[in-house]
Amino acid sequence: MAGKIGFVSLGCPKALVDSELILTQLSAEGYETAKDYSGADLVVVNTCGFIDSAVEESLSAIGEALAENGKVIVTGCLGARKNADGSDLISSIHPKVLAVTGPHATDEVMQAIHLHLPKPHDPFIDLVPPAGVKLTPKHYAYLKISEGCNHRCTFCIIPNMRGDLVSRPIGEVLLEAKRLFESGVKELLVVSQDTSAYGVDIQYRTGFWDGKPVKTKMFDLVNALNQIAREHQAWVRLHYVYPYPHVDDVLPLMAEFSEHGYGVLPYLDIPLQHAHPDVLKRMKRPASGEKNLERILAWREACPDLVIRSTFIAGFPGETEAEFEYLLNFLDEAQIDRAGCFAYSPVEGATANQLDNPVPDSIREERRARFMAKAEDISIKRLAKKLGKRIQVIIDRVDDQGGIGRSIGDAPEIDGLVRVLAPSKPSKRYRAGDIIRATVVGAQGHDLVAET
Repeated sequence: MAGKIGFVSLGCPKALVDSELILTQLSAEGYETAKDYSGADLVVVNTCGFIDSAVEESLSAIGEALAENGKVIVTGCLGARKNADGSDLISSIHPKVLAVTGPHATDEVMQAIHLHLPKPHDPFIDLVPPAGVKLTPKHYAYLKISEGCNHRCTFCIIPNMRGDLVSRPIGEVLLEAKRLFESGVKELLVVSQDTSAYGVDIQYRTGFWDGKPVKTKMFDLVNALNQIAREHQAWVRLHYVYPYPHVDDVLPLMAEFSEHGYGVLPYLDIPLQHAHPDVLKRMKRPASGEKNLERILAWREACPDLVIRSTFIAGFPGETEAEFEYLLNFLDEAQIDRAGCFAYSPVEGATANQLDNPVPDSIREERRARFMAKAEDISIKRLAKKLGKRIQVIIDRVDDQGGIGRSIGDAPEIDGLVRVLAPSKPSKRYRAGDIIRATVVGAQGHDLVAET
């Protein structure tokens, strides 16, 4: 009888891909997935360990799994966190866990599972779909192109947990993309810690795809993904793109999207974090605020349909009111379509904790609120300009009122939604994964209303 594994997946899309890899291996070896704690022989919890709220959520999930099941293996970013004395953080809080590993540790997780629940049989590829086991809906999937990061931002401990940049071979990445599209995926979301740095660690080594040489480099990857997506009438969305100069080369591909309706979307997720050069210097972020603004304005000129989303930190140590006002002015000039903001939160092990002049909690929260008020105002005004325009929408789910989907400017779970009113002819009922054209007839906050 096959053993049953319960699985809890927390954290960012990169952690989700780690979960998918583990689940794919479990399926290949004949294990079954349990739908609840009581039906599981043991539980795997994939954790997040970046900010305090994520740490608390992960520790709570581990505690719940222990209470409900008793046999728990922990993996993910929190597994790499240590106490001040060097001891394992998770084991010190939950000493009954069976094993603890760090992120992207499929082999280590499987070894722990084998120790406590022997595998039913040897792996056979035909037991699982070619695209592997996915936690996302069938019509979209994440494609992780690299692990780790070479930056040493003072507020971040991800390199300590995930290590330096390790780029996947480009042929392997493109093969996975093709298999995903062939399995029915209509939107591929490219993720990594630093998508723009793809291939830097291996000096843009030449690989092979479809019998032709191709460099392990961001433009070459995006160009190939663009072609494969067009062949399958699908979308490619880029996340975690640092604004390096070579990103400029991708904009012409995005500008062609309106002509074809498929391929790489005119959408960039750029983790800017701040705009003032002095704050960026204290953060040890690449590039200056002034160059970022110049680049964004040039991008919008090259691709007028470009949608930009970003995240920022308010109240970073040493941030003055003048520096924060500079950030607000940047927001006005850059016209960021989708902006999120966190009040700075000290992360254990981050060097930013040692910086002078920490900003009081109340001021951090007040600045975050001011930032979000301005960001929401910009977003709403930019959405209002879409009234009466024809847009493409990918349908995520259907209901009695029609469909709920996303435009080219909306990534799943982090941006807005599009409510598509029910078609006049029942025979044309929407299905999840359909990419349709609709006319925008209304705007509600961050969301749109459209009709076909």
